[in-house]
Amino acid sequence: MKYALFLGCKIPAALPAYEMSTRAVLGRLGVTLVDLPFNCCGNPVRSVDREAFVVAAARNLALAGRAGLDVLTPCKCCFGSLRHAQRFLDEDPALRQRVQAFLAREGLSLPTTVVVEHLLPVLARGVGLDAITAAVTAPRTGLRVAAHYGCHALRPSDVTRFDHPLAPTLFEDLVRATGATAVEWPRRLDCCGDPIHDANAPLADRLTQAKVDDARESGAEVLATACPYCHLRFTESQAGGARAPLATMLYPQLLGLAMGLAPRTLGLP
Repeated sequence: MKYALFLGCKIPAALPAYEMSTRAVLGRLGVTLVDLPFNCCGNPVRSVDREAFVVAAARNLALAGRAGLDVLTPCKCCFGSLRHAQRFLDEDPALRQRVQAFLAREGLSLPTTVVVEHLLPVLARGVGLDAITAAVTAPRTGLRVAAHYGCHALRPSDVTRFDHPLAPTLFEDLVRATGATAVEWPRRLDCCGDPIHDANAPLADRLTQAKVDDARESGAEVLATACPYCHLRFTESQAGGARAPLATMLYPQLLGLAMGLAPRTLGLP
């Protein structure tokens, strides 16, 4: 398998360990990643200028199309943004024509076959759970893990096509493939609080704390994430608190440890 790796803006700037662990794990599993001169996914301007958002996203799709590659992103925000842009282009011929005219200035054209995937479905369905289990040499036996899905992966389900929006199992299946136990917790599908943090920090903090408390009370020792925004929200909100934080770990870090990879190659101490 071969993909164009779309890191987005947040991972290189604030969470380089996510890139490190993603590259390390996929490299060991035989997935080839290609770096292209991508720009932002466009999400930051989506609520300000819909067309500017689509143009930014479409340029990335065009670059992948020119390279003959599908896109893999570890960021669920970028995943949702790129998939939304594809939907908008498919539903609005006039928009598609205007965006195509803009891309033509760079000699680019809109592709019709580029697929945008998130890291987790690529692992679960592309690489396959059997292959992942076979690659595990240091199973995380006895470790109790709460899997946090995040909003952009599941909703709207007809756009993301990630998993069942109300009863997903993909992330828990991937946790079990590492040998760990996936705990059941009532708030597993709730928002992490990050999208409203700038507008209403106290409310965002309450949402975040409610999730952390629920995971802890459900017996989790680790909160597994697969989105830079969610991961940073959980770690930053717990920093400096009176209570010891619930450990937060990126899924490729958890998988990498189970595969026997050195912590330093996964961005871990």
